[in-house]
Amino acid sequence: MDFQLTDDQEALKAGVRELLTARFGHAELRAAADGGPPALDRALWRELGEAGFFALRLPEADGGVGLGLPEAVLAFEEAGRVLLPGPLIATHLAAGVVDGAATGEAVVAAVDGVHVEWLDQADAVRGDAAGAQPLRSVDPLTPLHRVPAAGVPLEADPEAVLLTSLLTAAEQLGGAARTCELAVQHARARKQFGQPIGAFQAVQHLCARMLVRVEVARAAVYAAAVTADPADVAAARLLADEAAVRGARDCLQVHGGMGFTWESDVHLHLKRAWIRTQRAGGTTECEEMLADDLLAGAG
Repeated sequence: MDFQLTDDQEALKAGVRELLTARFGHAELRAAADGGPPALDRALWRELGEAGFFALRLPEADGGVGLGLPEAVLAFEEAGRVLLPGPLIATHLAAGVVDGAATGEAVVAAVDGVHVEWLDQADAVRGDAAGAQPLRSVDPLTPLHRVPAAGVPLEADPEAVLLTSLLTAAEQLGGAARTCELAVQHARARKQFGQPIGAFQAVQHLCARMLVRVEVARAAVYAAAVTADPADVAAARLLADEAAVRGARDCLQVHGGMGFTWESDVHLHLKRAWIRTQRAGGTTECEEMLADDLLAGAG
């Protein structure tokens, strides 16, 4: 199977990165993280809508861009790379269903298991969020509410869970790639004993393992975007979650003590990676899916 991106896909990926770099770069990330309770940037949300971010998979006849799941994965990978805040997946999945979601005029949250992200700032909520109570989120850019067990639907939408899991994997892939970049940059710049710390074998091994996890996860996520097979999505999610969490931890290790300070961006990546692992289609569900698939294949 050929996973080389087409020229159009490369252009899409570059265009999304250019937009996000211009509108949510390092200064905007730090301002959002340091500014107290998180607030959604509605102007940026509308810009994303105008750029077609939320309507990527919506048919052109319905006012969308008319692209497929692989293109959505590329866009969400870039969003994950910059830690773009907001209920991106919920709003994307609501395009064509909730008025204004496709254009970014409406912010849509969704009940995900027993949690809801960005509930207070949503214009619409998919699922039963009655009685939801605010939680103290480890990620300063992801406000959370907990939904009482009685309010959780007994039957989840399988397609929504599948897509949420795959797009979450794409975000995790973007975050993992970024922490790998941050680790390598620091290893080249930081000097100890008269030479860059990247000259030491222990640091080289950490960076090499990060890169391997990123590229293995990338192959799995891109493959799942093409096949949309539940087992492929489960494998991609497991690998992407691991790459994001372990990559952020290794990046902290490369940075040493300064990596644990508030001024460093590394802890923000680790906290976002933790939050994403708790979304639908997480570790337990993916492991059970793969186990069932293996058992079915064995007859």
